[in-house]
Amino acid sequence: MHLQEILTFALAAIAVGGVAGLLAGIFGIGGGAVMVPIFYQALGYLGVDGTVRMHVAVGSSLAIIVPTSIRSFMAHRKHGAVDMDLLKSMALSVPAGVVLASLVAAHISSAGLRLIFACIAIVVGLRLLLNRENWRLGSTIPGNPWRSIFGLLLGFFSTLMGIGGGILNNTFMTLYGRPIHQAVATSAGVGVLISVPGLIGYVWAGWGDPLLPVGSTGFVNWIAFAMIIPVTMIAAPVGARIAHSLQKRHMEIAFGLFMLLVAARFFYSLYG
Repeated sequence: MHLQEILTFALAAIAVGGVAGLLAGIFGIGGGAVMVPIFYQALGYLGVDGTVRMHVAVGSSLAIIVPTSIRSFMAHRKHGAVDMDLLKSMALSVPAGVVLASLVAAHISSAGLRLIFACIAIVVGLRLLLNRENWRLGSTIPGNPWRSIFGLLLGFFSTLMGIGGGILNNTFMTLYGRPIHQAVATSAGVGVLISVPGLIGYVWAGWGDPLLPVGSTGFVNWIAFAMIIPVTMIAAPVGARIAHSLQKRHMEIAFGLFMLLVAARFFYSLYG
């Protein structure tokens, strides 16, 4: 790579880290929904082979979510907004879904990962934008076995998308009448349950692949990790403070628009 390309990537990574950290605090999503599509583009610009590009974007995103989600979770917990009982009840099923997704990631194509990301993003985005107060599956979050099944699916699809689980967990909790602020705060904790085993899983899934870019261990690129982590660690608590000052509907609209933009970008990469 030329020096100019490296500097461009570094500056872009710093900007991505700032936005991702803010979104981690505001939406409890760990920033993965921002990092994955931008990583994908940046890695393409740097000439990384298309067969591993999306995998590296997803794996690196999960690695970065580890400290980001921990810091965001701690900030939300200070406000007393995290549903610790719900989080503890999914402490086994979510990581189990992560392990299953790591096995799938070793064999699924780049296009397959992008399609999964785009489909889930557009469904969630539309649901948030068109949300109505009477859109409810119930007034109480169900217990087992349904809670464990959801936790398994949450860990599975979030790991394939390279996100911290906030996209799915926010939707799940609000459909059962939980306040959006509580859903966001709890999602930060879910991000910890997903990102830690997800990091290990993507290292294993890509181990020894000859097409990996320099600085990678499996599907995790440590150069991107080192550049973005400091910025996200600073920005996440700021995002958490912003979240507690926003109105519910404003958060839903902002998050919904953001997810539709992300989905459109990936659909374009597949069919454009």
